[in-house]
Amino acid sequence: QVQLVESGGGLVQAGGSLRLSCAASGSIFSIRAMGWYRQAPGKQRDLVAAITSGGSTNYADSVKGRFTISRDNAKNTVYLQMNSLKPEDTAVYYCKADYARRWGESVNSWGQGTQVTVSS
Repeated sequence: QVQLVESGGGLVQAGGSLRLSCAASGSIFSIRAMGWYRQAPGKQRDLVAAITSGGSTNYADSVKGRFTISRDNAKNTVYLQMNSLKPEDTAVYYCKADYARRWGESVNSWGQGTQVTVSS
């Protein structure tokens, strides 16, 4: 079992910045990709940004140019730098890891979520 521990959420004014971190620990053979999703009240959980072990990234259109995802493979940690935050970015942000505990396996785990609130 792999545990994902998120940190860095909080309350910020519109236009401000926050940096989220997510550290994976446990029985890890390899991590193929890590990403951030968010879920606002009454809405579905959507992809915000993802990054592969090779460094390829993917962003939701709504955050392109404002958010940057990065990864420290040695620490099994993924970061989300969020700049120019808007009230519509308010949500619970979840970290997800796609990984293997042994050769040929493909599983995923979710973090517990961290609240990001942007005031207008």
